[in-house]
Amino acid sequence: MRWLKEKYIRWVGICIVAIIVMQFDDDHMVEEPLWYQYLVSWVFTAVYWNGAFLIFMMFRKLYPEINKTAIRLSWTYVVLFIWMSVGGVPVKLAFGLMELSDVFSAAVYLEFLAMNLVIALIVGTLYETVFFFEKWKEAIKLNEELKNQQLRTQFEVLQNQMSPHFLFNSLNTLTTLISENQEVATEFTVRLADVYRYILQNKERDLVTLEEEVQFAKDYVYLLSMRYPQNLHVSFEISPQQLKRHIAPLTLQMLIENCIKHNVISKANPLVVEVKGMNADSVMVKNNLKVKQALEKSTKTGLENIRKRYEYFGDRSIVVEETDEAFSVTVPLIEISQNKN
Repeated sequence: MRWLKEKYIRWVGICIVAIIVMQFDDDHMVEEPLWYQYLVSWVFTAVYWNGAFLIFMMFRKLYPEINKTAIRLSWTYVVLFIWMSVGGVPVKLAFGLMELSDVFSAAVYLEFLAMNLVIALIVGTLYETVFFFEKWKEAIKLNEELKNQQLRTQFEVLQNQMSPHFLFNSLNTLTTLISENQEVATEFTVRLADVYRYILQNKERDLVTLEEEVQFAKDYVYLLSMRYPQNLHVSFEISPQQLKRHIAPLTLQMLIENCIKHNVISKANPLVVEVKGMNADSVMVKNNLKVKQALEKSTKTGLENIRKRYEYFGDRSIVVEETDEAFSVTVPLIEISQNKN
């Protein structure tokens, strides 16, 4: 729709500007009929304007990022100025307003040099201003979408964590531990508090270090291990260098939660989950498959939630792979550059 609106404005503008340009026609055009003068003026305006439009679109595709605005503007104005100087030569030849030998004369290109420069600056500024505000609105929209996605993440995680089912299991486990082993009960209580503290402290953060996320995931797995002491096996294999990278908060928890929600966990079919650093910039959560016949009610937003959040941070996205034996999700790690003053 934006392209259609620009197209209509451009062609209407060409018709209007052509009338203004008629006032700057050469003296020998005065004797021509008004319709012919307007035709020539209209063709000149259409050629210049559409050529300028293509120049803007070309450099927007080459340098679309906001941080490359200076480079885009520099090249756009240079090429635009050249176009405004030479673009009308073929039109002048077609209408017989200049001889072929005049093509090699510098005077032809310097005749309206100042006017071409002013027009190039005005037109370029108008297009770039519109482009800047479009990018600004897109950035605001993306920011709002991320906030909404984070709210959905918080809701889904808190819903899973604080549901009566989860609380009942946690409190029931704690009650049993208190009577059997007070030391383990104390550790369970501490880990349970750490889980909720992490959620509350990081609910509004875009990124956390992988080290923080792994520690949170271990606390969460510890609580689960009390429910499945012999049937749930979760391992972590991540290098110290990877722990310094960043990840969207609650990502590992959601992936581990999905493993448990969708798979049978029993003595005959233990669930094995691997959290493994694949290389310097990604981490994989993989589990063996024994899908439940009757699944718990799911919002089906877990993986999509994570996918959308990572679309905000860059071009890389999560990779989901499924075979007959295993299911895995590979999540990109993000490196935040530290600028030292």
